[in-house]
This record gives sequence, C-alpha cells and structure tokens, in this order.
Amino acid sequence: MKRTRGFAVVTRWQGKGVALPRRQTARSAGYDLEAAEGVTIAPGETVMVATGVKAYMQPDEVLMIYNRSSLATKRRLTLANTVGVIDADYYDAPETEGEIFIPLYNYGAETQQIAKGERVAQGIFTRYLTADGDAPGLGIARSGGFGSTGRQ
Repeated sequence: MKRTRGFAVVTRWQGKGVALPRRQTARSAGYDLEAAEGVTIAPGETVMVATGVKAYMQPDEVLMIYNRSSLATKRRLTLANTVGVIDADYYDAPETEGEIFIPLYNYGAETQQIAKGERVAQGIFTRYLTADGDAPGLGIARSGGFGSTGRQ
C-alpha cells in the first residue's frame, strides 16, 4: 500500500509508549500531538516538548501545527512560534529524524507541568500553492532539524 500522509514513531522513541497523533472526533480537522515525556515550564519560559513522532506527506503538502485552545485558555501555554510549519522534506531530517517538537511558552504566572501523553498541539495537513517561476532552494537538500530551512 502506498503511503500518502501520516505519522511514524522516530527511532529513539520506539517501544516507549509514544502514541501516533489521531483525530478525536469524526469531524475534527486536527490530529492531536502528545508529549512523549513529562516536562515543566516555568513562567516566561519556552520548552521544546518532544512528541516522538514524525510526519510524512506529499511534496506539495505541509503539516501546520496549531495551539490547543484549552492550553491557552486554561493553562496559559501557547506555541512560541504561533503556528508551526512541518515541511514534507523534514521527514527523516539528518539531525532529528524529523521528530516534531512543540515549542510551548508559558505566559502565565504559575509553573505548568505537562504529563507524558498529554495533548500539546494539533496538526492539520494541507496542500499549498507556489508562485510562477518558483525555484525552491535551487536544489539544496535539507541538512538540519528544527528551524533549519535556509541554513547551510
């Protein structure tokens, strides 16, 4: 069977109880991503929360990562980068094997605990359009992990 899009557990988390993202209801757009391990986030701090998973998709698709509304309204936690973009070529990236990390920022006054298995973000697969005459990266292959696009 040809794989179109989905998730896989990265090597370092295999056998450690990491769950693949899933939609919670039949009409949910987002796939809930869970924390692979517990973390503590102090007020004013940003922590990279490991999910233990990577995403595969078609070359003209992207996985957009969004905040879960309950984290923002009840826990004062938000994505530090507002919206995450997981490009198709991030899958199996050399430094991280394409593992998705969620950068959570605590804008509240209290330290927050994230438990292993807690849902920390949601991902939505979508297609994107390119401009006329687009020459993506001039053939440069991705060479790094988180935040590596354009680095050489």
